[in-house]
Amino acid sequence: MADTGIPHFCNDLGVSVIEVGAREFMCIGAKPPFDHPHIFIDLGSDTEAVCSYCSTLYRYNPALKAGTAKPEGCVWADKPAA
Repeated sequence: MADTGIPHFCNDLGVSVIEVGAREFMCIGAKPPFDHPHIFIDLGSDTEAVCSYCSTLYRYNPALKAGTAKPEGCVWADKPAA
């Protein structure tokens, strides 16, 4: 994923679980300016991890493409789409 960067996920929707299609990613909490420190999460061989700041449970879903999430509104990009 070095060519596309590390995906960033947010939880403005307030869901308890976000399914992600990546094993390495950043949790930012809410979208800026209400974000928390951006936390790098590496699932390794695990399928779930909890963000230590916002307590969002992230669950790896191999059916999702890398960098995508379910719900879709939980993917964050710091630049507008071209």
